[in-house]
Parts: sequence; structure tokens; C-alpha cells
Amino acid sequence: MASEQPQEVQLNGHPASQPATPSAAKANVAALQTSFIADGGGSYDVNTALDDLSVVRLALQLFLESKMVESEDLLNSKDPVKERLYCASGYGLIQAIKAMMSYDDEDIAAAILIVKHANVIASQHRKRSSLTTKLASLVTSPSVTFVKSMNPIERHAELIFAETMFEKAVLGIVYSGDWLQFVKEALNMRTCVQIYRLLARYLDVMDAESLAAGTGPQHPDIDNDFRSGVLLGVGMTHLLLSLLPSRIGTVMEIFGYKGNRREGLEILAKAGGWSPDLSVVNPGINAEDEGVRRPIADMALLIFHLVLSSFTFDGVDMRYANKILAWNLKRFPSGVFFLFGEGRMRLCRSQPRLAIDSYTRAMEVQTQYANLYHISWWEIAGATLALWDVPASLEYWRKLRAEATWSKACYTYGVAVCLLQIGGKANEDEADELLQKVPSLMQRIAGKSIPLEKFIARKARKYQAQNRHLALPALEFAYNFLAIAHAPQSVIIDRMLPLVEDHLQKLDSAKDDPESYGHRDGKAGGDAGQFWDDLALGRFLKGVCLRYMAYPDPDAELDPNETRAIPQAEAASKAEEVLRQVIADGPKIQLDHYLVYHAHYELGRLLACQGDKEEARKHLDLVFSGKPLEVSTANRKGKYSMENALIMRTHAALDALDQGRQL
Repeated sequence: MASEQPQEVQLNGHPASQPATPSAAKANVAALQTSFIADGGGSYDVNTALDDLSVVRLALQLFLESKMVESEDLLNSKDPVKERLYCASGYGLIQAIKAMMSYDDEDIAAAILIVKHANVIASQHRKRSSLTTKLASLVTSPSVTFVKSMNPIERHAELIFAETMFEKAVLGIVYSGDWLQFVKEALNMRTCVQIYRLLARYLDVMDAESLAAGTGPQHPDIDNDFRSGVLLGVGMTHLLLSLLPSRIGTVMEIFGYKGNRREGLEILAKAGGWSPDLSVVNPGINAEDEGVRRPIADMALLIFHLVLSSFTFDGVDMRYANKILAWNLKRFPSGVFFLFGEGRMRLCRSQPRLAIDSYTRAMEVQTQYANLYHISWWEIAGATLALWDVPASLEYWRKLRAEATWSKACYTYGVAVCLLQIGGKANEDEADELLQKVPSLMQRIAGKSIPLEKFIARKARKYQAQNRHLALPALEFAYNFLAIAHAPQSVIIDRMLPLVEDHLQKLDSAKDDPESYGHRDGKAGGDAGQFWDDLALGRFLKGVCLRYMAYPDPDAELDPNETRAIPQAEAASKAEEVLRQVIADGPKIQLDHYLVYHAHYELGRLLACQGDKEEARKHLDLVFSGKPLEVSTANRKGKYSMENALIMRTHAALDALDQGRQL
């Protein structure tokens, strides 16, 4: 399949044949902005700006029905020069989504310019502040009174100004990859948060006045399109702030911006009228009465529950997500994004075969955006690892490496470890060639390396240093993709555990003389450090497999006809034993220090499942403390691999422990 060519961008009434060329796009945008300011946008009457909501609503419906090109064409035909408030912002949102899917620098650069233009259009529709108001804003935030003085178009423009600024900030952070740009865009994010929260206060005041006047709990003068946008913006910012690493979150709190996750989820649910009562299947707001941004709010909820649940437990509720997903799938049966959600739901329920069916269906329903295929390929690559179908997983890693751009390092490593697992000289030679390339393929976002890429780069360097050797690389990779957690019980017992046992049996022959194990840098004489690293990894993966045999993932839907191969108590006891061995051997580990921290984390979760909350908390607190846990840290430099992700998961596990939720 050939990679998708960028759609032509209509700017200033003419197609931009090279939409990704910053200078050309910038010139077109500048010309358009000048003409808009000079003559008010030609035939466009700004007083009819909200009439375009019906067009944008239809464009969004087409987009969610997997008719992406038709959605773009509709907006282009209605507003070729992108001077209309909602058409410009809707088109900008589509280009932002496309750019994030492709992760191509030129696509992102083009999207930034288009979103910037939409931001300028929104600014030109906003209420002009008096000199007194501007001076006052230097000291205090704008008041609800200022919002009340706006007409409906100006209020919508204020909302769109915040939305486009948020999109521009996200794209800017991804595009630049440097810390200074991150700081600059973080300040823009701060402006977004200010606007969203001001508009939320306006809603609260107006609704309170309506209730006092006896005209209902929602003010009749506020339309649902505006209301859904405010709820989406406030809910999203609360959610995003709550997900920030603690250090960045502390800095944001200094500026007065703290994210409340539960409040964010409740606000997003309000956009669709979703009840927390699981027995209430349908939403309180139907498709006919919803605001235009309601489907996006539903998607935000699904992303949190189905995707971000990989990193956190707090607030996650799969049954709640399922009713939102089911309603939207009924509404958009061919909607690629909701089919992605269905696949994720099935994977979280340890049903990888069904998940693959959903992702395959997602590829079948649309052929317009090739980059959407990459999401399915990524998910199928992980799902096939959960089935321990390594050749099938290899096929999808190869496809990703050939066409996708999100993480070339990760795709290349995925191909390499599958080849090593399959074995054979030709495969091993190809893997060797690929692993040499992995460190040079790493990317940076906001000046920081991507944690998973940093981890696999370390493993690639270790492979070379150990004379082309890595222990259980594909199963270790599967662990980081939560593929063991999502694997059916039969796969764990029949395919994964035997692989680990075979590895440990080979190590057993060298336990009396660890120095004789392996080779380092091609030199004879072996390496005791390599022995202890490989032993710790084997024991750790055995512990994880047994832990999921004893206590499957809480959201797993097990086959009722499947009998338990190992008694629960026996599996739990053996898992605890090997995880404690990993911790005890921590000082002997040479490179894979992350195993000690993950062993504490997995042991804490296991003990929690067994009801020993006090001992579970002890191990989780050790991980969360950030203190060195290897006893001897002489060989470790800087952070251990995947540290931030584990800290986030540990924090969520501690919260779940406090709430009495199953881990």
C-alpha cells in the first residue's frame, strides 16, 4: 500500500499544491488574513457566522462515518478561502488530526499554519476589549461580566480561539521537539485554560440565574453547541492536567492550574448526558438535541478509559466506557474511530482474537486515510503478541516500519525481536543489522526522548555488547505492551511459560559458575553480569505470567469452558517466590535495573490481590518513593528504563488500593 498523499489545502481561493511547504502556506495564510481584515472577508457576513454550524455538524458526521475526504470537500466547497468562523476551525481540526496521525514534519508544519489561520479568524470574530479592560487584564483575569457583554457570535469565537490555540500548542510541541518551544506552548496552554474556565464560570452563573428565575436548570439563551464546547474544553484540560508528571503538575499548580480527574470526567460526561448509573444504558442527550462537540467529548472519554488505562487505574471504568462505546457504534457502525475503541475494549478484556477482528474491520470501512491503517497495524502487532503468534506480529511490525512514521525505532525493534524469537541464521543476521540502527532512529518531543524508544535503544546497545545476544526479547517487549496482561490463560500456560522455563533451565547449568555464562564484546571468558541480568529477566517474566494465571486482569472476560491449568494458590505462591528472588538479586544486576522496580510493582499488585494490603502498600511505596532499590547503584547511570511510566502506574495502583479496587 502506498503511503497517503497529503490532501490539497484550499487557501486564499486556490489549492496549495505543496501544502506542507511552510513558506508557501505562510504566504497564502498571510494574504488571506490581509484580505479578510481589509474587506471583511469578501461576500461573507460575519453576522451569519453561526449559520455554518449545520455545515460543520454534517462535516463531523461524515468524518465519524469514515467519509473523511467527503468531510473535507464539504468544508472546502462551503468556504474555499477559509474565512468563515466554523468552517476555518473545523477544517483546521481535521488537518491537525491528519498531521498527528502521520507524524510527518511537513504535515505537521502545514497543519500548524492552517490552525494558526483558524486562530486568527477566531480572533477577528472576538469581542474587542476596551483599553481599560486590557489594562485590568494585566492584573486580574477577565470577568463573567465581560462574557455577558458578548453577543452569541463573540462567545463562540472566544471558545474557538481557545480550541485552535490548544491545537496549535499541541502541534507546536510535537513539531519542534525542543524544551524552549515546549515552554512557549505551555504558556499558550495557560491562556486556553484561562478562557475555558472563564466560560465555565459564565455557564454556572447563567444557569444559576435561570434556576432562580424558574426557567430551568440550563439557561435557555445558551445553545447546546456552545455548551458542549465549553464542557469539552474544561473537561479535557482537567483530565490532561491530572495526567501530567508530578514535577510538571507542581509547576502548573504554582500558576493556579490543578487538574481534577474525576471532575474532568464528570464534565465530559455532561456533554452527552451520560449517567454514572450503569443500569441507565442510553444518554440523557440524544443525537438530535446534542451540541456539535458532543461526539468529540464521547471520544475523549473512550480514549481515557480504553487507552490511558494502560498507565492509570484511577477513574477507569470499563463497563461505563462500554455503554458509551455501544451507543456510538450503533450510531456510527462504520465509524473507524469507534471500531478502534471496540478493538481496545476487546483487548482490555483479554480477547485479542476479537480485537483483531475489530481492527481489521476498521481497515475495511475506510480507504481514504492510509495513516489510519497504521493505528490498526500497531494494535494488531500487540494483539498478536498477546496470542504469542510471533510470525503474525512480525508481519505487522514490518508494515509499520515500511510506512508509518510515529516511531521508526520502535517498529524496527519490533521486527528485530520477532526475528530473534523465530530464530534461524538469516533471521538473526537481519535482526543484527536492524538493532544496529535502532539508537539512531530515536526522536525527541519537547526536548525529551520518548521513554519506550530510550528503553529499546538500551536493549539494542546491550545486544551488541553481549555479542549479539538478548534474553527473551520478544516476551519482554510483549510485557511492555501489556500483551501478557491481555493474553488468554491458555496462551500464557501453553506458549509463554514454557518459553520462560526453557530459558531458566539453560541458566541453571551456569548457576555455579556465572562467569562462564555468555560472552561480552566478542571476548571469551563470559560475564557474570550478563548471567544475573538474564536470570532476573527470566524470573521476572515467569512471575508476571504466573501472577496473571492466579489473578487475571480485573477486566478480563475468561472463557467459561477453560479450566485452570495451575491452582490459583500455587500460581500465586510461585509468582511471589520468583518476584522476591528478582528483588533479592538486585545488587547483582548489571544493566537491567528496571527489573527490580517492576518486580516491586508486580509483587505489590499480587499481594493486593491476595488481600495483604499492608505488604502491598510497602512495595508500591518503595517504587513511588523514587529511591534507589537495587541496594548497589554503582552500575546505574541516571533513571532506570520506563521510570516515569512506572511511577504513574504505581501512583494509580496506590489510589486503587485506597479505594479497595482490584489490581
